[in-house]
Amino acid sequence: MLEKLNPQQRAAVTHVSRPLLVLAGAGRGKTGVITHKIAWLIRERGMLPGRITAVTFTNKAAREMSSRVRGMLGKGEARGLTISTFHTLGLNILRKEHAALDYKPGFSILDQQDGINMVRDLMRSELSLENDLATQVLYRISAWKNAGTMPGQVAEGDADDPVTNAARRIYPAYERQLHACNAVDLDDLILKPVVLMKQHPDILQTWRERIHYLLVDEYQDTNSAQYALVKMLVGVRNGLTAVGDDDQSIYAWRGAQVENLSQLGRDFPSLEVIKLEQNYRSVGRILKVANAVIANNPHEHDKKLWSALGYGEPIEIIEARDEEHEAQRIVSSLLQVKFKSGASYGDFAILYRGNHQARVFERILREHRIPYYLSGGLSFFDRAEIKDVMAYLRLVANHDDDNAFLRIVNTPRRGIGPGTLEKLGRYAGEQGISLFRAASHLALETQVTGAQLASLRQFANWIATTAEDVESGNIRTSVEQLLDQVGYYDWVRANSEDEQQADRRIGNINDLIGWLDKRGGEDQEKTLADRVADLVLQGILDRSDEDAEADQVSLMTIHAAKGLEFPHVFIVGVEEELLPHRSSIEEDNVEEERRLFYVAMTRARTSLAMSLAARRQRYGETVEMLPSRFLDELPEDDILWETANKPVSEEKRLSQGQAHLERIKAMLG
Repeated sequence: MLEKLNPQQRAAVTHVSRPLLVLAGAGRGKTGVITHKIAWLIRERGMLPGRITAVTFTNKAAREMSSRVRGMLGKGEARGLTISTFHTLGLNILRKEHAALDYKPGFSILDQQDGINMVRDLMRSELSLENDLATQVLYRISAWKNAGTMPGQVAEGDADDPVTNAARRIYPAYERQLHACNAVDLDDLILKPVVLMKQHPDILQTWRERIHYLLVDEYQDTNSAQYALVKMLVGVRNGLTAVGDDDQSIYAWRGAQVENLSQLGRDFPSLEVIKLEQNYRSVGRILKVANAVIANNPHEHDKKLWSALGYGEPIEIIEARDEEHEAQRIVSSLLQVKFKSGASYGDFAILYRGNHQARVFERILREHRIPYYLSGGLSFFDRAEIKDVMAYLRLVANHDDDNAFLRIVNTPRRGIGPGTLEKLGRYAGEQGISLFRAASHLALETQVTGAQLASLRQFANWIATTAEDVESGNIRTSVEQLLDQVGYYDWVRANSEDEQQADRRIGNINDLIGWLDKRGGEDQEKTLADRVADLVLQGILDRSDEDAEADQVSLMTIHAAKGLEFPHVFIVGVEEELLPHRSSIEEDNVEEERRLFYVAMTRARTSLAMSLAARRQRYGETVEMLPSRFLDELPEDDILWETANKPVSEEKRLSQGQAHLERIKAMLG
């Protein structure tokens, strides 16, 4: 089982006597260490799969890890094993222990837009503040939750900071509203289990008995609440393997704390540290320049990547006059490399600091008829028809979900206008009940009459009937009948540009319902509420995580590229105030920007090029740009700098010309 691992990997797999930190960065086989260790614990140590839990940050990583383990062990040997995201683990804990937090079964999970809408309503009713502050207020509340800070623990803020002051006042009301709707947000999936286990030592002990060994991937990306959850679950048993790399901590903006790597040693004094320094991805020169740059950051644990894959070609620095010229030179260089190496378009990635940089590259790629994939496009779960159907499902599963009620009570149109909803909301508030339950109250007749009342009652009856049908019968049939009865399919067709778009949208709905039905087949014990919560969480975590088709150039931010690799990588816009970003410079946080640059470089396997422009358009003005300070940190012997006006070498000119001819031939068939 361990024959293909190097000595350091084998040591990490077989170490169990003390807590373990594996420092394993870009391309060092860290997933292999985790998956081999799980298999080794089961086969060689005789540990029950149900006593092992592995957590990571994305569904994609969890699926890959699970697939590898089951490939080693087979389905039977791995039965009971938990490999999931942090948030899925938190969801499973809350499902079993919801009563201790005074939650009812079938609670809803709010996505970010639901949360913003809830905050906006609270701000409008309580503070009369500008609605555009709602998003910033929710971000501030999210940051407090990630730090493990409860409403009563928020410190006084700057009197001149309207966002912090509004967030501090709204936070308690936001929590009360979530509880009233029997709902949680994404951050609660971590924070509430921590609070629960602090308040209920018996529940903590129960979960410690369930989890005898915990493995944590991408440990450098944990926030305070996630670290607290890890520490509580591990307890005195010390069954912990954490895998991480301080050089790849690039998510401070969403609460990640690279300091958690250092904190491990203080909280677990017997911690063993094993470094994995052999890189299996990149050629030696790419690793050399990456090492040179990241060496300028402070390190508690020094390490140095090395490779047995050969040294490789010099790193090319492409200087351009402006962003248009930059895109033209990058695409020209891409075509040259493709012709010279015989690579596919799918072997190339163009990485940038901000999404706005993609536009000019999209245009130039289209002009050259080069297929491309733009990461961060519309996710499946962000499509309007999917959000609508998910709202129907959420309301069927949880009648107290006011956000879901408001989204679909008038979709399709039922003649229920803002005035009717305002009266309904006022009545629900007076009675202390949800909007759905208020719609069924006989006394509502004193507030709402006529066709509006009839429409509300009919809508509530549809939802209630479907909930009963789901409990007693087939979920797929019940949901399809509901959508047909409320006229949703007809509404989709009437509001689509053409028949083809309507078919695609209805196909998306059928895929979603089929997915829901399949979840039921996989686990008969899961209720509709459980399956809906699974889908909502998957939708939140999977946004912008859809795979590109094979033969397309990938356009993506450096953040989105983390965890990926490509034979040929172009890092564009390597300029001051872009990379490093202006806000990071102002906040004295250049170290994280350097880690971001390091992550970008180590996505490349075979060739790496970077570009910068002398000037760019910014807010309608032409701005002079300066080369990034990070370029000064590259070893001179390993880079080939091409200025904007430097004549192209004869060899490169011929190569570019040949690539151009090949492209024309391909276009002509």
